Amino acid sequence: MKAPNLNLDFNAILEEWKHLDPKNIGNWPTAPKALVLLALFGLLLFGGYMLDWSDQVAQLDAAKAKEETLKTTFMDKKRQAINLETYRQQLKDLEQAFGALLKQLPNKSEMDALLTDINQAGLGRGLEFELFKPEAKENFTEFYAELPITIRITGKYHDLGAFASDISQLPRIVTLNNIAISGVGKDGLLALDAIAKTYRYLDEDEVATQRKAAKEKADKEKAAKAPAAGAGGHK
Repeated sequence: MKAPNLNLDFNAILEEWKHLDPKNIGNWPTAPKALVLLALFGLLLFGGYMLDWSDQVAQLDAAKAKEETLKTTFMDKKRQAINLETYRQQLKDLEQAFGALLKQLPNKSEMDALLTDINQAGLGRGLEFELFKPEAKENFTEFYAELPITIRITGKYHDLGAFASDISQLPRIVTLNNIAISGVGKDGLLALDAIAKTYRYLDEDEVATQRKAAKEKADKEKAAKAPAAGAGGHK
């Protein structure tokens, strides 16, 4: 059995295309008509994609991305809703803990009594205060004020240690900072230099003042940065 002859006569095909009448496409051979139809179909697809479908594909992709974002947001909200009671209990525990810490800070009217307690802690151990100087100005934060007190006391080594222990056990928060101990050259006495820091909580008016000052500072910093950012955009 002979194999079919697959050799194409390209010259004959080319000659056939040369004699095609564009005004009488209906009488064209099947192969040219099929090729022309495929070419027209391809042009229609390309034109449709460029003129309309590309925008629709972009919109579809954007919609899919938004859908994923919404799904993630929904799952986050769902988890929060499921754990809402747990979060409420945690918030309640934090408020109680914060309240307990706040009670360790005196208010403005109790500061004098606290300074007296610090002084009495030293005198009760037989120590002598050579310097007890509260700073004239407190250091403010959003919720509390810090008052540094420069102290210099003299006494025996164990009495100084007991004084430091007594300070740590006061019902109010007092810390000793920048501690330096030196000999005074008589009877084995030592001098302790330190900065004692005590804290008090702010009343509502003071909190409002601190928040207002912080906001004004942030606004000024933002305003100061704005011209520089604008200048950088007109290179």
